[in-house]
Amino acid sequence: MKLVSWNINGIRTFKGGIKTAVDRLDADIICVQETKVTRDLLDEKTAIVDGYNSYFSYSRGRSGYSGVATYCRDSATPFAAEEGLTGLLNNHERSVGCYGAHTDFSNEELQLLDNEGRAIITQHKILCQNKEKTVSVINVYCPRADPDKPERKLFKLQFYKLLQSRAEALLKGGSHVIILGDVNTSHRPIDHCDPCDIDDFDENPGRKWLNGFLYSSRQEEEEETDEEDHNKEIEITDCAHMGRFVDTFRYFHPARTNAFTCWSTLTGARQTNYGTRIDYIFADRRLVQEQFAGADIMPEVEGSDHCPVWAQLKCLLLSSSKPPPLCTRYLPEFAGKQQKLSRFLVKVDQKLSQTEPKEALPESQEEEERRENVNPFHANNVSGKKRSSASESVAPKGKRSKITNTSLKPRGNLLSFFKPKLTDVEQCENKPGLDEFTASHNNPKASTTSELCSGTGTTTEDTELVVDAPSQLCTSSTTGEKDRMVKTKQSASQLSVGQSDVKKGASSVFWKSVLHGPPPAPCCKAHKEPCVLRTVKKEGPNMGKQFFVCGRPQGHASNPEARCNFFMWVEKGK
Repeated sequence: MKLVSWNINGIRTFKGGIKTAVDRLDADIICVQETKVTRDLLDEKTAIVDGYNSYFSYSRGRSGYSGVATYCRDSATPFAAEEGLTGLLNNHERSVGCYGAHTDFSNEELQLLDNEGRAIITQHKILCQNKEKTVSVINVYCPRADPDKPERKLFKLQFYKLLQSRAEALLKGGSHVIILGDVNTSHRPIDHCDPCDIDDFDENPGRKWLNGFLYSSRQEEEEETDEEDHNKEIEITDCAHMGRFVDTFRYFHPARTNAFTCWSTLTGARQTNYGTRIDYIFADRRLVQEQFAGADIMPEVEGSDHCPVWAQLKCLLLSSSKPPPLCTRYLPEFAGKQQKLSRFLVKVDQKLSQTEPKEALPESQEEEERRENVNPFHANNVSGKKRSSASESVAPKGKRSKITNTSLKPRGNLLSFFKPKLTDVEQCENKPGLDEFTASHNNPKASTTSELCSGTGTTTEDTELVVDAPSQLCTSSTTGEKDRMVKTKQSASQLSVGQSDVKKGASSVFWKSVLHGPPPAPCCKAHKEPCVLRTVKKEGPNMGKQFFVCGRPQGHASNPEARCNFFMWVEKGK
């Protein structure tokens, strides 16, 4: 039995579809995080993969955000599957169950924690030494604590607490538990590229939670030392205080350094392996000791800012004859069944919509997103009422009366809008139509065209000539007049070209004086190489300012191939 976990940073980035990547990973159960896809954006080639059955959890407040998915081979089809950790999203049979006590959470907090699409659970049967056992696989994408948003730190800790509660409840229910995914916290200094640069590294709340959640080697050493004298006491302590789960990578590689799974793409840190290990496969202690055969990372696999991690068990994985109802192949849009109109019409509970929400986890999402998460149908209903009232005020009942605007004047022939504007000389060469002759005949004063053509003056004879012989308009009687007209046209075109060049030159000078181009890049002192220009995007007094740094990828200070500490602000006006 082989499992793989990978934060793919967008499932739609695989141009050839997810199947190629899934086949390359070669595992029975593949858990991916940060799919960034909602149900309305999920296409068939991503949801239905030949040889696999898949299970998705989507963000309900934001599109293109968060999301996890689990792909199981048909030979590893789960017996049960469930979305989320709380059980509030469970609306079908063959769910996993064992939710534990939620006394420390309000109902709204539980809903907010599950509405970002951060967990999917599949339950499988394994054969261990001719004994059939149950194992629950929890695929998680834990929240990131944004330094600029303190409320997200609380949200992250609440999610950790909920995850631990559900995992321990499953253990208590008699199932083995495997937790794998992006936990978004590096546990020890050995799991971080530069822990010395972080103040109070060990005081981080996420690391403190991991210390209590995971079974450490120190606890094992203390247990071996006092095994003879304090067996009963250790057993009680193990249940009450020791972590029940094991970091499988550190179980097999306790002292390996520079084993990272995530790197910054903005600084090119993967080239210098300047990253962190925040992707894990946790499992309960007994399962690791009895069944795990190995665990490692896969830094050679590219395609994301994370790399996959894998673990292999010695036990045999049993398959269910039929996927659970959560499987994407049962979704109406992929099942090939015609949908009824009633599926799109949802009855809203008016009493529920009128009740004010209780005090919730502060600012876990934007305010509008939070309202959509709590009651998305109510939000749609309100907007629908606004639209209907607006449409009723604009469009009265019965047949609409035709509204005409008498103030509008006729704008002439439609084709005139598509004709280029003509110069005076060009007007002489073009033959007017019948409408222009009629207008000229009816209004003798409008003889501008005749004046330009004759070159002498406005005479009645010229006007009559135009009316009587329209085919000879703008035709001179002598060859000299033709030459003069050609020369006039050439001089006019040259004049217009010269004027346009002057305007372009003046415009270029003006914009160059207003908009300065990027200043020349200086060379860094360590490598004597041109620097790169960066802009401060973080809110504060320096936001929008530009600066130069070394163009090499970020790395440890002791690495000569990494970026040096060159830094220079760009002065204003340069």
